[in-house]
Amino acid sequence: MQKKDVKVLVITGFGLNCERETAAAARLVGATPELVHLNDLIAGQRRLEEFHLLVFIGGFAFGDHLGSGTVFANRVLFHLRDQLERFIADGKLVLGICNGFQTLTRLGLVPALNGAYFQQQVALAHNDSGVFRDDWCYLENNPASPCVFTRNLGRVRLPLRHGEGKFVAAPETLAELESKNLVAVRYVNADGTPATTFPANPNGSLHSIAGICDESGRIFGLMPHPEAFLSPYNSPSWTRDQQQGELPEEGDGVRFFRNGVDYLAEHF
Repeated sequence: MQKKDVKVLVITGFGLNCERETAAAARLVGATPELVHLNDLIAGQRRLEEFHLLVFIGGFAFGDHLGSGTVFANRVLFHLRDQLERFIADGKLVLGICNGFQTLTRLGLVPALNGAYFQQQVALAHNDSGVFRDDWCYLENNPASPCVFTRNLGRVRLPLRHGEGKFVAAPETLAELESKNLVAVRYVNADGTPATTFPANPNGSLHSIAGICDESGRIFGLMPHPEAFLSPYNSPSWTRDQQQGELPEEGDGVRFFRNGVDYLAEHF
């Protein structure tokens, strides 16, 4: 398959607000994105099987009432579970960003330990700071992780903006996540050491966890926003970087999407 034939579904509606950046990211790496309202999927006007990459985007679905991602996840689970099961079984990719990551955890699509999809095993709780955090952070990928989206990523910098991003799980679940290398990215300090304190760890996440995947590596969720760092000029330090001759050709977030689209082009 050529990259232009990779069809990316960006689900919109009900307070989600990162659809344009997400679509731009998909186009930038050669794929063909389409914005589809959740109601159109529920009504059967469009089907998940038409697409190869499903993205649950950031925003404030249903105003974050009952907890971020909860109501949105319930609607998806009630109306689209059969389609989601087939989508996953077909070897396609799912990406959840910020509110989308919260939705993935509530759907039980990550980490889905031992193949237990649609059973919630982890959660994203209120930030330890007690306030919404809008900042930039450093992430380090786990090279041993099976995650498709973080292959050869190294250390990156991304923006974040959330009030409920603290990754929490039972001790035995955390141990299994670590042993299976399902922690795909962690918050780190500028020197690459795990970030255990605020502000480098912006929410108090256990084990500095910023994003996890399922055991197949094809379903991935993270709290920071790769779609919001596509151009080097998105960075708050771009003028200094330019003066120092260190301005990159593209933002770090592009690499997540390129990894996903490259994988699909190779496997379909």
